[in-house]
Amino acid sequence: MKPLPFESLPAATVFAAAFAGFVLVNLQMGGAGWWGGASTLREPALDRGSLLVVALTTALGFGIGFPVSNKVLAATIAPDSPVTRWSVFILGIVVMVAGSLFRLWAIRTLGHFFTADVRVVAGQHVVTSGPYRRVRHPSYTGLIVAFAGMGLALGNWLSLLVLIVLPLVGLVFRIHVEEAALLAKLGDPYAQYMSRTKRLLPGIW
Repeated sequence: MKPLPFESLPAATVFAAAFAGFVLVNLQMGGAGWWGGASTLREPALDRGSLLVVALTTALGFGIGFPVSNKVLAATIAPDSPVTRWSVFILGIVVMVAGSLFRLWAIRTLGHFFTADVRVVAGQHVVTSGPYRRVRHPSYTGLIVAFAGMGLALGNWLSLLVLIVLPLVGLVFRIHVEEAALLAKLGDPYAQYMSRTKRLLPGIW
């Protein structure tokens, strides 16, 4: 049985709108170092190619996860229950939107300190307000939550796994690079912050 976004116009419309919102949130990075002249301010030695790794693993997640949902129908979530399928779809949309909004919150909280590539800007300090009270990389938490929502909305267990695991591989590498750079540049204040917070999930990791 095909995923609801592939067989139902209302579901396709809602999914497209939620995905467009996800894209728009990520375009907010444009004001924080993603486009144009900001590239001249990069410090490539800090990034170590992690931005490219995240882009590639995310692209792989989309490139595999979306087609899989329409081809590996054996992995369909609750194929014999229309009510459950719609319930999972709606849950997925809610989770996707929640993840996007959480990521936007994190980006806005950092303000001009937020950059797409790994670098420490002049005057940067450790931010501990908003979502940064509990986790060190809430914008990445938001990404993973949004990807999980996409997998649920597609109604396929394999798609859900692919859309979480592949981007997560890139993000784990990115976190390693980013934290090394922040420790080197911000020193003890960041080390203390690390000692009392988790990376992505409060109380877990």
